[in-house]
Amino acid sequence: MFALFVALHLCNLALGLVSFDAMEAMRLWLDPIWSSLPGQILLYGSLLTHLSLALWGLYARQTLRMRPWEALQILLGLAIPPLLLGHIVGTRVLDQLYGLSPDYATVLSALWGDPVLAVRQAVVLLLVWVHLLIGLHFWLRLRAGYRTALPLLYPLSVFIPTLALLAYVRLGLSLPDLSLRPDWRVTWQTRFDALSEAQIGIIQSIVLWGYAVLAVLLLAVLSARLLRRTYRQRFGGSRMKLANGGQVAVPHGWSVLESLRAAGIPHASVCGGRGRCTTCRIRIDSGGEGLPLPNDTERKALERIGVPAGVRLACQLRPGGDLAVTPLLPASAGVRSLRQRGAVEGRECQVAVLFADLRGSTRLAEQLLPFDVVFILNQFFAELSAALHATGGHYAQFNGDGLMALYGLENGLDNGCRQAILGAADMQRRLDVLNKRLEQDLGQNLRMGVGIHSGEAIVGRMGPPDAPSLTALGDTVNVAARLEGLCKVYQCPLVISQVTADRSGIDISAFPNHRADVKGRDGGIQVISISEPSRIGVSDGGWRV
Repeated sequence: MFALFVALHLCNLALGLVSFDAMEAMRLWLDPIWSSLPGQILLYGSLLTHLSLALWGLYARQTLRMRPWEALQILLGLAIPPLLLGHIVGTRVLDQLYGLSPDYATVLSALWGDPVLAVRQAVVLLLVWVHLLIGLHFWLRLRAGYRTALPLLYPLSVFIPTLALLAYVRLGLSLPDLSLRPDWRVTWQTRFDALSEAQIGIIQSIVLWGYAVLAVLLLAVLSARLLRRTYRQRFGGSRMKLANGGQVAVPHGWSVLESLRAAGIPHASVCGGRGRCTTCRIRIDSGGEGLPLPNDTERKALERIGVPAGVRLACQLRPGGDLAVTPLLPASAGVRSLRQRGAVEGRECQVAVLFADLRGSTRLAEQLLPFDVVFILNQFFAELSAALHATGGHYAQFNGDGLMALYGLENGLDNGCRQAILGAADMQRRLDVLNKRLEQDLGQNLRMGVGIHSGEAIVGRMGPPDAPSLTALGDTVNVAARLEGLCKVYQCPLVISQVTADRSGIDISAFPNHRADVKGRDGGIQVISISEPSRIGVSDGGWRV
């Protein structure tokens, strides 16, 4: 509500560039809204809430080490109330106590009557606007559509205060001409001059008491911080071991994020430690048994991205004993990391791995123009991507003329094996359709080889910090890649490990079974070569070929 009031107030002031009468007309339209009982409750309630949040934000922080934008937001939140106090009392309180509702003529005359006061009010206007923009930016940037709206929001954030300040200066320079108007200041000034010294003294005392109350509140918060620090130093805390081998002291009652910041260790936190994002998430390597359960803020945030057991938010976790942690995102992680799923981040799990490769891509590149090659490859990968999407696969890796996909990340290995085989069958069907579409232009059929194996792998987001991708490592991945290569040996488009076929529940016993040697692995592996993957499907009786 306070943000709406400020924005409308500045827009009202900006109308001074059109005319004084236009500005006054908008004020007369807005005043009944803000002067009504609901309007006053909402406006003054938002002001008190704003001040309370600023004081609580100062107290709640265990350490004053923070990012510059967080420090600026807290400082402005504490500085703006005393800076605005005189203006609020001179306008709203006078109206409430004595029915003196000053118009723009009176306010502008009072402000520009003292150059220092005029400049001070302009500075306060800018500080309020900057404070408002910081809060809105770091709240809205967690929303998916914020970047789309920025081309509209950014010009507004600049134009509104600029136009308001230009109007403020223009009206100040034109005061001598405006004062010649017969309706200028007469009514309000006459009523103000009629106030007694006692009434004026009440107004002045309200301002002084307001400053005193604000000072007492600030001193109370600082004193409470000092007492809390003394208490916690006396009763000690715990130790936190980091993944790089270092250790950090965690005073009693401090969060993991606050402890890292106090130690000068960078750690991701897009929302500034409010639990609104999940970029500060960590994995508990040891000491998790005695940790407190997630509060509502942490629980909702973690459920939103679906994290596995042992993952917590550093900004919300306040350990009561020793523990060891590993950050799951780099310290430089930004807003994009909010949409990275925590459930597939740095963990061992059972997955089905599919490798697909386009056969004869080198010869294709020699026969066709570069543009045609790129066009055909894009068509090929579009069909593979559609097959993955239709069968629940996760694209994991791209290597020019092939890709790797993962199945079973969300619904278990058995379903993953079944979906991977059906995905390979769907790929072949889509490739057949693509070949018919390109038959006249290409003069030959595109062919591919697919290998599928399942088992335990390390799955997580890997790669550069600013562009990590979901992928997997381990023996299961290596075997799946070797099976794709065996398609050339068995002269077929699909090779599946026997263990994958067994877990899938699909009867493919009609196809040949082989004992194959896999490079880099001791002993052979039982595999099935499938010459017609498109025959794999579903009947009323269940899975069949």
